[in-house]
Amino acid sequence: MVNILITGANGYIGQHVLQKALELTQNVSVVDIRFGNQTKNVKYYEQDILAQSTSDDLYVKLGSPDVIIHLAWQDGFNHKSDAHLKNLSAHYAFIRNMIDHGCKNIAIMGTMHEVGYYEGKINEDTPCNPMSLYGIAKNALRQAVITYSEDKDVSLKWLRAFYITGDDKLNKSIFAKILEMAEDGKSSFPFTDGKCKYDFQDVNVLAEQIVKASVQSKINGIINVCSGRPVSLKDKVEEFIKHHNLSIRPEYGAFPSRKYDSPEIYGDNSKIKEIIEVFNENTGCSVNS
Repeated sequence: MVNILITGANGYIGQHVLQKALELTQNVSVVDIRFGNQTKNVKYYEQDILAQSTSDDLYVKLGSPDVIIHLAWQDGFNHKSDAHLKNLSAHYAFIRNMIDHGCKNIAIMGTMHEVGYYEGKINEDTPCNPMSLYGIAKNALRQAVITYSEDKDVSLKWLRAFYITGDDKLNKSIFAKILEMAEDGKSSFPFTDGKCKYDFQDVNVLAEQIVKASVQSKINGIINVCSGRPVSLKDKVEEFIKHHNLSIRPEYGAFPSRKYDSPEIYGDNSKIKEIIEVFNENTGCSVNS
């Protein structure tokens, strides 16, 4: 039975990835700096993998996993944080350490912010010109680990996520802020014009894509984990407000868009679609069925 290790499993995405992994296999372990409530039948490692990134016995201490899903990342919701570049070398050292000590299957969480400003569909060959510290650090890590793994016997996947919805109070997005403002009794909030179109993916669907892409080894490299469909931010916000039966209203045009927010940007999801189709054909079911 495949042994899956999830780093950063206590984070926003990690909690959902853990649940999807458990639906696939009971041999799941997780590592993070700290944990709250613990799930039955999961092996917990409470330690700082970045502080120990070069330790020769770290791979064994983490149970010598067959598959590593590396989600750990500090300040992912704060694109200007200095932590992105501060921790970059430790993330690289951790991945290199895992490869050198025998892990043959590693998936790492990426982001469309590696690309920077771009209009249209992003595929694995789209040039990257990141415009935030978050994007710069993720882009550098991707380039480094892919280059290092080229002559190594390892299946390396870079899972590039786009805009994530769902579990709205925990995701620190505009949707979480709308809920907070509505609970505070506000009737309106300042917003952009909402015309920009993005690739939105529910966090539970994203988690399924992450797990299925991670455990297979035939399709490697950059894999967009996304819907493949652009939707305007305005439409998504209106849908969210209606779904939650809120009376609060956005003040469209009060704020300008960020300089790296493209008018329309979305992912080519052909690789993840192929992975899901093959996976479901081989197992006869979906992870979330």
